[in-house]
Amino acid sequence: MLAKIYHLFLLGALLSLSSFSTFNSPIVKNKRISFIEHTFSIALKKAKAERKFIFVDAYATWCGPCRQLKVTTFKDAKVADFFNTNFVNVGLDMEKGEGINLALKWDVQEYPTLLILDYNGKVVFRSIGYLNAKQLIDFGKQVLK
Repeated sequence: MLAKIYHLFLLGALLSLSSFSTFNSPIVKNKRISFIEHTFSIALKKAKAERKFIFVDAYATWCGPCRQLKVTTFKDAKVADFFNTNFVNVGLDMEKGEGINLALKWDVQEYPTLLILDYNGKVVFRSIGYLNAKQLIDFGKQVLK
């Protein structure tokens, strides 16, 4: 009798643990925009292959509004879902590496500068300064119309 109670207890424990398994958990949304960092050529190849626009976060490390974008807007779940689905995202420090030449090419003089490029690398839209989540999604929607 005691053995039956023990087996029932174990079965109940296993069933309740299985309800916590990842198979039964809801799909977790993206928690932040997924950026390709410091390598525009990789982003361009990916955009061409997927025939997507490129979203560029053109920043400088000393820029306060740039940091604010990274810790707030880029971590918004709706923003992350929208940009990760519709764009190839790249983050570039415009004062280092290939960012220096791209800043000249794209006429980036203020930070943050947010750019949307076609999959050939041509600038289509630009925004300068901090944007909140709604503003950033509206900015991205401009090119998808």
